[in-house]
Amino acid sequence: MIARISGKLVETGLTEIIVDVHGVGYRLFIPMSTYDKLPLPGNELSLLTYLNVREDAMHLYGFATTEEKQLFGFLIAVNGVGPKTALNVLSSMPVSGICNAIAQGDIKSLKRISGIGPKSAERLIIELRDKVGSISPVAGLSKIPDEKAKEVEMAVLALEQLGFKRDKAQKTVAELAAGLEEKECSSENLIRKSLQLLNG
Repeated sequence: MIARISGKLVETGLTEIIVDVHGVGYRLFIPMSTYDKLPLPGNELSLLTYLNVREDAMHLYGFATTEEKQLFGFLIAVNGVGPKTALNVLSSMPVSGICNAIAQGDIKSLKRISGIGPKSAERLIIELRDKVGSISPVAGLSKIPDEKAKEVEMAVLALEQLGFKRDKAQKTVAELAAGLEEKECSSENLIRKSLQLLNG
C-alpha cells in the first residue's frame, strides 16, 4: 500500500495533481482542502495517500493532513459513498465542520453537499456519529456557536496534551464555553478555567 508520496509538484488542478517521484509521475486526486495547501508547481511536497483498488482501475488520493485522510477513510466505508463523493464532502467545509455536522445530526448541512441526499446524510450520521470524535475533539459535544468552536477545539487539544482524557476535557470545556460570553471564550481562558475545575 502506498501511504505517502514525496516529490516535485509538476501539474495542478482543482481536483487532481501530478507529482514527479524520481522520474515517475503519479496522478493524485485531491479535495479542495488539500489544494489550498499546495505549493507552486516546481516545488517539493509530501502528501499522505490512499490507494483505491478496483477491478478496472487503481486510483491514488492525496491529503495534506492526517485528519483529511482519516475522515476520507470513514466516509468511503459508508454504504453508497464512493471516493468521488467523499472528496466532495471534504471540499465542502473544514474537517472540524464536517465532523460537527455528523455528530450533531445536522442533515440540512450535509444535504447541501454535492452527491449527498437525505438518505446518504442519514447513513453518515448513523454510521459515523460515534467515530468522528477521534478526528475533531469537539465533535459530539452540545452545539457550540461557530465563533467559539475554534477556541474550544484548541483548549480541548491542549488539555489532552497535558494528560487529561478526551471525554472529560470535552465535557469540561463545553460546559465552560456555554456559560461564557464570546469575548471571554479565548482558548487561554478556557484552558485556565478548565484546569481549575479539573485539578480542584
